[in-house]
Amino acid sequence: MSLILFACVVRVRDGLPLSASTDFYHSQDFLECRRRLKTLALRLAQYPGRGSAEGCDFSIHFSSSRDVACMAICSLQCPAAMAFCFLETLWWEFTASYDTTCVGLASRPYAFLEFDNVIQKVKWHFNYVSSTQMDSSLGKIQEELKFQPPVVLTLEDTDVANGVMNGHTLMHLEPAPSFRMEPVTALGILSLILNIMCAALNLIRGIHLAEHSLQVAHEEIGNILAFLIPFVACIFQDQPPEGTPPASQPRDWCCFAG
Repeated sequence: MSLILFACVVRVRDGLPLSASTDFYHSQDFLECRRRLKTLALRLAQYPGRGSAEGCDFSIHFSSSRDVACMAICSLQCPAAMAFCFLETLWWEFTASYDTTCVGLASRPYAFLEFDNVIQKVKWHFNYVSSTQMDSSLGKIQEELKFQPPVVLTLEDTDVANGVMNGHTLMHLEPAPSFRMEPVTALGILSLILNIMCAALNLIRGIHLAEHSLQVAHEEIGNILAFLIPFVACIFQDQPPEGTPPASQPRDWCCFAG
């Protein structure tokens, strides 16, 4: 079984993933660990250069310097010295390939996806080459860890810190203001009745004039419209705009004489 399962390179200041290995493990525990790694990547600037977070089946290790950090998900059987030796090797490979300007200008996730080939090679080397061939490198890392132990977190710490829950900032929710329609006053009812009466009167006069005018001359169509247009205007005047309370003041109305 591989000791190092997943690795990625991220930008420290905002946790932007720059490159990652393309290993896929479908176990629910591993997917949960991946989610917590992404959350932890957003807060790497708060922690010192090295750190570890352990869970039930997996552990997360990270090593950062300047604006680049390398992170890995390892099995619990993976020694810490081996994990940090892997991350340091990965960091040197990445910074040798891309300068700080390229890293700073990266604007989209996985802008250096081609670096995945290097991640895979380094990961394979640490997973399948015997530890005796890496004794010198591991010995150096072990000495450094004695003098500067990595910060130790739990996987729960990666979810809740500084007002952050599951990678989302906690927001104070206030109840939305409620609006109530005001009851129609007696004056408003009177205004509505008078508008309906005016509309009905204009409609009757328009129809009557239409019957008469069409028999006399087509030039009288303008007179017909003089009554029908006020009728339509009265109909629209009776309907208040959507979302606003009914008017409590009387509206203007017009009745046109024949």
